[in-house]
Amino acid sequence: MEGDIFSGIGNGTQVDGKVLQTFRKSFGQVQDILDQNRLLINEINQNHESKVPDNLTRNVGLIKELNNNIRRVVSLYADLSSSFARSVESSSEGESAAALRSDGKASQKRIRSG
Repeated sequence: MEGDIFSGIGNGTQVDGKVLQTFRKSFGQVQDILDQNRLLINEINQNHESKVPDNLTRNVGLIKELNNNIRRVVSLYADLSSSFARSVESSSEGESAAALRSDGKASQKRIRSG
């Protein structure tokens, strides 16, 4: 899957395998949490509709779990964002260093910082 959505990042910037693996792992974790949240929300809704006191009491714990899961997703996305920024930064630095042509003259390629 090397030719997937990450291959075109930064107009040709290549993302190394380790970074790509980290992204995939993080997105997999996020998806697992979101799937779990869907189940929690369904159970919360069923408990609410039942109006059974024990079910409504159980919702308190389910909602706390849902909130914790949302915090975990936010944290994973924050980590992912930082990791992505670092990889793009280091890739840009690599492009600047590689701006010399094989004949030893600097190429005309300009790197814009964003």
